[in-house]
Amino acid sequence: MRKTSAAVLVLALGVFGIITTEMGIVGVLPQLSAELGVQPSTAGWLVGAFALVIAVTGPFTTLLASGINRKKVLAAAIAVFALSNAVYALTTQYEVMLAFRIIPAIFHPVFFSVALATAARMAMSKDSEGTADTEDPDGSKAATRATTTVFAGVTVGFAFGVPLTSYLAEHLSLSTSFWFAALVNLIAFLGILRLLPDMPVGQRVSYGTQLSVLKQSRMWLTITSVVFVFASMFSVYGYFAEYLGEVTGMNGSWVSAMLMAFGIVMFLGNFAFGSLLQRNLTRTALAYPVLCLLVYVLVYAIGPRFAPMVVGVLVWGAVHSGGLIVTQSWLGRDARDVPEFGNSLFISFSNLGITLGTAVGGWVISSAGTRQLPWAGAGFAVAALVVMLVRLSLDRAGKRASRIEPVPA
Repeated sequence: MRKTSAAVLVLALGVFGIITTEMGIVGVLPQLSAELGVQPSTAGWLVGAFALVIAVTGPFTTLLASGINRKKVLAAAIAVFALSNAVYALTTQYEVMLAFRIIPAIFHPVFFSVALATAARMAMSKDSEGTADTEDPDGSKAATRATTTVFAGVTVGFAFGVPLTSYLAEHLSLSTSFWFAALVNLIAFLGILRLLPDMPVGQRVSYGTQLSVLKQSRMWLTITSVVFVFASMFSVYGYFAEYLGEVTGMNGSWVSAMLMAFGIVMFLGNFAFGSLLQRNLTRTALAYPVLCLLVYVLVYAIGPRFAPMVVGVLVWGAVHSGGLIVTQSWLGRDARDVPEFGNSLFISFSNLGITLGTAVGGWVISSAGTRQLPWAGAGFAVAALVVMLVRLSLDRAGKRASRIEPVPA
């Protein structure tokens, strides 16, 4: 295996460790509430504060880190996650744990943004022997494969990291689950030091140049579509267990099995969507909200049926898996000149979409009942498709205008 491929896998491991840190705590909140001596609603801020900090600080922290050696940024960020998990394992003070949820949340978008850009940059460059791929002269396909591999760390985190954290807390101890996450992040830290080349920033892109992408109406349409796609995904997925329990009638064991199956299919689907993006980014991006709409109609139709819903969960997971890589590639097209800042925008606004989706999903459940939940996801999917089409219409109008040249005097 080439050193570049190993380095990309290390970055994927780092993303896995970050997702396990961020989301693994969801499955152990009851134990944490008892351990820290706080109410469950108070313990819930350990999750909410993390997401809120990411959404608010992402672009700014990435801008501030834009002039620092990329290897040092990645190593420092993942070290903070390793240290934070060690604090979780050792502390019994709620205030201390909350502080060490906020600190790594500041570094979360920095690591994610730089890791994606670094993986793509390494893949696009020549390999260690100095030979280029004749079938991919500009390296774009290699870059997509690399970012897909890094995104696999997210799906593996949801599929295995989160359930394993809960399992370790239940069968061994709460501190063991946190030591596990600390170990994963420590291994990623050592791998980054060993496998990533030194990556000083050459010609630094100014803050003004990076922020200038936000002056483009196309970029804001793209950002809006990303928000709607994530709202579509998480307005339904956020209440996965409740829907399968109340509508389908599955017990806790079946719901756990479906969560695991969902995650495994997500892992495989991630690479399938990566392959589609290599063929045609625009068509894949436009097809994604349509697939979301179809899968939610399916989930609504078969919701009360046990056996069909088992199959439906697999289809749902396959479609859900594409949301991250598709929207990141879609937004990355408008931020190709400032990829790291573009990735930070993706992290922040995708978290905003998650917040919006879960809020609307909860409102639908309380006002119309759990049975109607898929229509929330379907509505956001339609909104995302409309915004994407408007975005593309601006592109076509711009191309037509550029072909109309004034006749020289």
